[in-house]
Amino acid sequence: MLVIEPAVFGDARGFFFESWNERAFSKLVGRDVRFVQDNHSASGHNVLRGLHYQVRQAQGKLVRVVAGEVYDVVVDLRRSSPTFGQSVGERLSDANKRMLWVPAGFAHGFLVLSDRAEFLYKTTDYYAPEHERTLLWSDPALGIDWPLAGEPVLKPKDAAGAPLAQAETYP
Repeated sequence: MLVIEPAVFGDARGFFFESWNERAFSKLVGRDVRFVQDNHSASGHNVLRGLHYQVRQAQGKLVRVVAGEVYDVVVDLRRSSPTFGQSVGERLSDANKRMLWVPAGFAHGFLVLSDRAEFLYKTTDYYAPEHERTLLWSDPALGIDWPLAGEPVLKPKDAAGAPLAQAETYP
């Protein structure tokens, strides 16, 4: 995972920044990355989406928030990694304009902290529902300190995610 702080140029009129530059991104992550799909979601306060991943057609994701604020979480699901099973969380918002690079091999999800949030992300492979899996957002083994205000609003498949000990993972 990599947090990207873009150079933002602002004045009395507003702001400008490059949200995507292939050459700069490739240099930052040390390799060429090809994105094939862009996704845009809108969610209300306390909506928790995830933790999602695809066991085949694993997706790298470049994520950002264009309205509101979320607590964004990634979990390393690569068994060969020294950080296997570890999670990292980062606040992303329209105010801080941070972007997060989530490499393939990680589960990803977010919790909406503001009244409403709009979330954009680019993916390195296409959505394949037959390969999508959900890691249980509340699994104590992950040690995620979600900044919840009460119970989260969940889709049934997210509420029924697999705990890490039972989840399909990557080599």
